[in-house]
Amino acid sequence: MKWSGRSAIAIAGVCAAVTMFSGTAQADPLWEPLQPVPNLDAARYVGEWNQVAAIPQPFNLACAKDTRASYGLVDSSNVSVKNTCTTWTGEANEIVGNARVTDPATGAQLHVSFPGVPTQESLDGPPNYIVTYIADDYSWALVGDPLRLSGFVLSRSPIVDAAGWSEIRRVAESRGYNACTILTSPTTEGTSDIRPLCTV
Repeated sequence: MKWSGRSAIAIAGVCAAVTMFSGTAQADPLWEPLQPVPNLDAARYVGEWNQVAAIPQPFNLACAKDTRASYGLVDSSNVSVKNTCTTWTGEANEIVGNARVTDPATGAQLHVSFPGVPTQESLDGPPNYIVTYIADDYSWALVGDPLRLSGFVLSRSPIVDAAGWSEIRRVAESRGYNACTILTSPTTEGTSDIRPLCTV
C-alpha cells in the first residue's frame, strides 16, 4: 500500500484540528460504548458498499476517491471483506480480510482482520466493526468501533443528495459522533471534495 503525500498529510491535519476544536461539543452518548443495531440481516447486508464519508484512518489515507467495500457470506460466523479504492496517483489499491461475528445476538458486532496488517492479523478479537445504524431498506449504514475512534458511512449508491446528507448527520450525531470529525469521501459519480459532515 502506498501512502499519499501532501494531500494525506493535509487531511490528517484537518481531522486533528477539527477534533481538537470540537472536542467539547460531543453529544452525551459519547460516554457510552457505541451500540449495535438490534438485529442485522447478514444476507441483506453483504454486497457492494461505497464509503461516502468517514473519520480518516491511517490505513485509508492513501485513498483519494472511490473507496468501496465488498462483503460476502462465508458461513454463519464469518464474512469476507474486500476493500478497494483509487489512490492519489490514480492506482488501484486493494486489501482482503475477514470479519468474524463477535455478538451472535445481534450479528452487528464483528472483529475485522487483515493478514499482514499490524494489530489486525488475528481472526479473533474484540469488536472493531459495529453496525450502529442501518436504513430500513439497507441502502446506507453507519459503522464504527466502541470508542468512536473510527466511523464509516457506507452507501449502496455513490451519490448522496442534500436530504441524504442531512439524515446522515442527524444519525451520526444521535449515535454520539461529532459530525465535524467525519469527512466526506470523494466518489467519481458523487461528491468531489472533502468536507466535514457538519458543513455539508
